[in-house]
Amino acid sequence: MEDPVVILDAVSASYEGERIATLHDVTMHVREAERVAIVGPNGAGKTTLLEVINGLLPFTAGEVCVFGRPVARDGHRLRARIAYMAQELFFPPSTPFLVRDVVMAALYAQMGPLRWPSRDDRTRVNGAMAMVGISMLAGRPIGRLSGGQQRKVLLARALAQGSRLLLLDEPTANLDPDAKLEVARIVREVERELAATALVVSHEGGPLLDDAERLVRIEAGRITHDGQMAELRGDLIATGV
Repeated sequence: MEDPVVILDAVSASYEGERIATLHDVTMHVREAERVAIVGPNGAGKTTLLEVINGLLPFTAGEVCVFGRPVARDGHRLRARIAYMAQELFFPPSTPFLVRDVVMAALYAQMGPLRWPSRDDRTRVNGAMAMVGISMLAGRPIGRLSGGQQRKVLLARALAQGSRLLLLDEPTANLDPDAKLEVARIVREVERELAATALVVSHEGGPLLDDAERLVRIEAGRITHDGQMAELRGDLIATGV
C-alpha cells in the first residue's frame, strides 16, 4: 500500500501574536486520489489546516509530511507541486496580467531561473486552458473576468502545473448555481487527468461536497468527525455544515 500523500501527526499551530492555538493535536492521513471535504463553522481552523499543509504557516507541535517529505524542511520546494486556491484570492479590475500569463506562471518554478517558456510549456498551458474551457479568454486581463471565470483560470493553472495535490479553500463561494456546477465539473476533470488528491474547504453543501469520498469536520481547531461521506451525511444534515 502506498504511503499517504498528506500526513499530519499531532499537529498544533497558531498565528503570530495569538496565545491560543488555532489547530490542536490534529492527526489526519490523506491517500492518493482521494477527495476530502473539510467543513466546520467560521474560525474553526479549516483555512489554517490548508496553510499548514502548504507550508505557509509554521506549526508549533507535531509533524507534517507531503509526498513523503517534511513540510518544515522542504515547504518551499513542495509548494511548486501543490495547487493552492486561497479563499480570498480575487483579482481586482485593475489587475493587468493576461490569462495566459497567469496560467504560465505556474511553470516558472519548474523552469528554473533565466529560462523562457519552451514550445512544450506553451503547449501545456494551451491544453490546460482548453480543458477548462477558457481558451477564448487567453488574451484578456484576469481582472476583467467574473469570479467564476477567475476560478477557472486558477484551475487551469493547477492543471498546467501538473499539481497532484489540490488545496481548495471555498472554491465555489459567492458563485451562482450554474458557476458552482461548472467549477465542480472542472475540479473533477483536473482530479481525473492528474490522479490528484484534493482537500476542499467549504461552509456550504453542493456538488464538490457531494462528490467527496470522505468528510472531516473541524470545530475549535480539533477534528470532531472523520469518516466516509455516506456515514456522516445524516450528521451533516442534522447539524449543518
